[in-house]
Amino acid sequence: MTGGKHHHHHIQEENKPIDYAQEFKHHKHNEHVAKLGAVAAVAFAKHEKHMIKKDPAHAHRHKIKQEIATTVAVAAGGYALHEHHEKKEAKKQMKKHHHGHHFF
Repeated sequence: MTGGKHHHHHIQEENKPIDYAQEFKHHKHNEHVAKLGAVAAVAFAKHEKHMIKKDPAHAHRHKIKQEIATTVAVAAGGYALHEHHEKKEAKKQMKKHHHGHHFF
């Protein structure tokens, strides 16, 4: 971030305007993928928690898998939130630049 403003990490060709509609779609897609990843990781963590009780001989292994899946779920949720904010910024820029595409 520079000067309190949001800094995009996209490769931009010189003198080519940013397509904010494309940015919006990109961040919306990434947000959805991150949410799906978070849901899948939570489901796997719950499964491993169940396996701790069902398979006590391997409880330690299941506990480790549960903790890793929980960590992945938190990370994916954080990434989904990040992409949500990026999507909102792209939407704001689309409105600011009166872009001809409307997705909402």
